[in-house]
Amino acid sequence: MHGNSTYQPQSKIGQWFEKRLPIGGLIHSSFVAYPTPRNLNYWWTFGGILSFMLGVQIITGIVLAMHYTPHVDLAFKSVETIMRDVNYGWLLRYLHSNGASMFFIAVYIHIYRGMYYGSYKEPREVLWILGVIIYLLMMATGFLGYTLPWGQMSFWGATVITNFFSAIPGVGETVVTWLWGGFAVGNPTLNRFYSLHYLLPFVIAGVVILHVWALHVSGQNNPTGIEPKSDRDTVPFTPYATSKDGFAMVAFCILFAWFVFYLPNYLGHADNFIVANPAVTPAHIVPEWYYLPFYAILRAVPDKLLGVLAMFGSIAILAFLPWLDTSKVKSARYRPLYKQFFWLFFAVCIGLGWLGAKPAEGIYVVLSRILTIYYFAHFIVVLPLLGIFEKTRPLPNSISESVLGSKA
Repeated sequence: MHGNSTYQPQSKIGQWFEKRLPIGGLIHSSFVAYPTPRNLNYWWTFGGILSFMLGVQIITGIVLAMHYTPHVDLAFKSVETIMRDVNYGWLLRYLHSNGASMFFIAVYIHIYRGMYYGSYKEPREVLWILGVIIYLLMMATGFLGYTLPWGQMSFWGATVITNFFSAIPGVGETVVTWLWGGFAVGNPTLNRFYSLHYLLPFVIAGVVILHVWALHVSGQNNPTGIEPKSDRDTVPFTPYATSKDGFAMVAFCILFAWFVFYLPNYLGHADNFIVANPAVTPAHIVPEWYYLPFYAILRAVPDKLLGVLAMFGSIAILAFLPWLDTSKVKSARYRPLYKQFFWLFFAVCIGLGWLGAKPAEGIYVVLSRILTIYYFAHFIVVLPLLGIFEKTRPLPNSISESVLGSKA
């Protein structure tokens, strides 16, 4: 679906420019006249929130980079200097570090909303795959950023994560040596990670543009999972969607500000306030909270190579969701069995996150293995079978009917 732009600049200069480079018309058709399903709820506001958070991360990151020193002997001190001596450096640092967590909170809600309402199904497969690519890039960027303060958890996190690549047959050791820039995590490693951490957000921004482009080609999904059939099913993006997005963004920013000003270190790890020491290993090496489910999957598998494959496979399998889910009905509103399995899957992911923060021993390992098996079974067994055996509820004839009743 495309918005028909009626944009006409008032000034002569604007008209002259618009004929040669119609940016105004593009913006008007994409964000003003663009037809939006009339039944979108607040779960659809997180795309705008994510765009806002990406902007926050890029702007604060650029300013922080002006004061940060990517050297193993100076990095930790430079972060302390930012906090104590740079004007509003504490605010920039807390906006950036907590912004990463807010970014992941929003992206997880965005992903689960897409799974619940079937936003990955035809004709939005490419849109969904681009979203998975953005998620992978976010995970890489977040990991690289976590190493930059060069505290204990930064150093040992970098050591553990980079060692995963040594499990790759044949080229593993070569890849690890390249990542390290030598034969151990050190100054070349920090320089590489700093460079990549600065670069990747701009790559994310590029893929986000493709993501939005794909969205405007296929149109937005909606809570019923029915495609708009007439003008009665849609409303202009502005003011209807923009006002809703704006309200949700303000509410999200209040949550963000609460962490920044009242709990700035709550989502971090205490060991990262200790300067990196290769001679002292922390009691429990744990990643940031948003990686914990995948960390649990990694540790659930006793073989190193299979564990790494399971961890990466748990993310990669999301890209195949449009073909693994064989049901023709998109929205869980009309899929009673799928709705139950969806919430079970959600509980499994929460459980894996909890287990990822626990020591890899005893009952924690057993539970991690059970939940890991179910995680993959949800995609490989449950979804294909549901498409065959599930009895779905009747769909309304149109979006208007779902909103206004059968008289619409």
